Amino acid sequence: MKTVGIILFALILSPMKIFGQGHDRQPAVSGSFYPASEGALRNELAACFAEAGAPRPGVRVRAVIVPHAGYVFSGRTAAAGFAAVPSGAVYDNIFLIGVSHRYAFEGAAVFTSGDMVTPLGKVKVNRDAGEKLRATNRWFIEHDAAHGPEHSLEVELPFIQYHIENPPSVVPILIGTRNTTVLKAVASGLQPWFNDRNLFVISSDFSHYPSYDDARRVDRLTGDAIIKGDPDAFLKTIRSVESSGTGNLVTAMCGWPAALVLMYMTEGQAGLTCRNAGYTNSGDSPHGSKDEVVGYNAIVVEKKSVTVTKPSQSGEKFMLTAEEKGTLLTIARDAITARLEGRRHDPADPPDITPRLREPLGAFVTITKKGELRGCIGRFTSSEPLWKVIGQMAAEAAFGDPRFPALTAAEYPLTEIEISVLGPMTRVRGADEIKIGTHGIYLKSGMRSGTLLPQVASERGWNAEQFLGYCARDKAGIGWDGWKDKNCEIYVYEAYVFGEKNHK
Repeated sequence: MKTVGIILFALILSPMKIFGQGHDRQPAVSGSFYPASEGALRNELAACFAEAGAPRPGVRVRAVIVPHAGYVFSGRTAAAGFAAVPSGAVYDNIFLIGVSHRYAFEGAAVFTSGDMVTPLGKVKVNRDAGEKLRATNRWFIEHDAAHGPEHSLEVELPFIQYHIENPPSVVPILIGTRNTTVLKAVASGLQPWFNDRNLFVISSDFSHYPSYDDARRVDRLTGDAIIKGDPDAFLKTIRSVESSGTGNLVTAMCGWPAALVLMYMTEGQAGLTCRNAGYTNSGDSPHGSKDEVVGYNAIVVEKKSVTVTKPSQSGEKFMLTAEEKGTLLTIARDAITARLEGRRHDPADPPDITPRLREPLGAFVTITKKGELRGCIGRFTSSEPLWKVIGQMAAEAAFGDPRFPALTAAEYPLTEIEISVLGPMTRVRGADEIKIGTHGIYLKSGMRSGTLLPQVASERGWNAEQFLGYCARDKAGIGWDGWKDKNCEIYVYEAYVFGEKNHK
């Protein structure tokens, strides 16, 4: 699939074409990476967003990692990342960060000479912010020659213009180094801007030129390392993937220095969560083959407040009737079937939805295949009714769990579905407050977090300390004893669990 690589590097334009009157940066890759006319570009973007999910309620998106290949290859995945941001969201600035493909230099080049132009119009550049970065940190430099032919930032601009109703100014930054000491200094310079008022867009593709199946495997490893939030572990993963002997692999992630800068900024920040919003590679496109592909992840960093409540004093235990369970299991199946058949699952309010199923509750959907885990995705809290949450989480578990490839039509008849409806979360002090078989646990330490459902401990015969240890090590990525750290928050919740196996 080296046609993708040819597209990436074939275009060389003169400075006269790159910089227009007033030093505005003109499009360098319109007509190759994306359509050159406004109408065709809007149609292309509409198609990219057609299958993108909706923003999650109750969160503020702080950053997205999105691909930068031609739209026919990576447009759907980029849209999945941008779609996590509500179209009406208001930000002061968008910090647009990529890695220079043509120039190597020590530092980060900030463009402040003018604005940026696409077929959809002009995107205002916050020159004051860029100049302040250069004035306060020696690693931020001026290097317009690097910005001129660079595609990685340009291809993100139309997504911003199309999706965000009132696009803010941008701060375009190109990184020219892999020196981790310099990257830490760049992150330090950006840290004051990394807050709820600004959105950071990190532009990067993932693996280059392995086979289709190898790409899915290594891209999952790299994406999971980012989601864990540990910069050192991420670097080790990059090195491990690139030295693994995977056939024809050129890089694990072409823009990893930009992702590392983001991870340096998020490390240790409370209240942040990271998730994968979508994955494809160029082999999924009708324009690509499956022999030599480029991988694309969409990763979202959100700030989400955990709702902590006291245990119910009413003594009322959550229950569902057999009919209500059957309704939710049917909704879960319908959502997966719709995705497999290539249609949207957006049902109107069904007549058999009871008041209980309209309650705004969190839930997890677990899919197994011949008794083995095949996907599990959930939401702790929700402003949406339970029946809608089940449909959304079922589709995510089948097609969006980054640990597994998307469910296939051939596998589908072999699967079983289990639903866990969650009660409120309550913070506890330690293992002695955890009731095995009753409580699920959620650990939160800085940006890292993880959960295990109540049934996991009882199914595997764990005691409370083992339950916490496995969750800390395998889910939160903070080590076996990480739950004992004073900065780690421990929450418990109860779950009402049922599935097709015990419902039939």
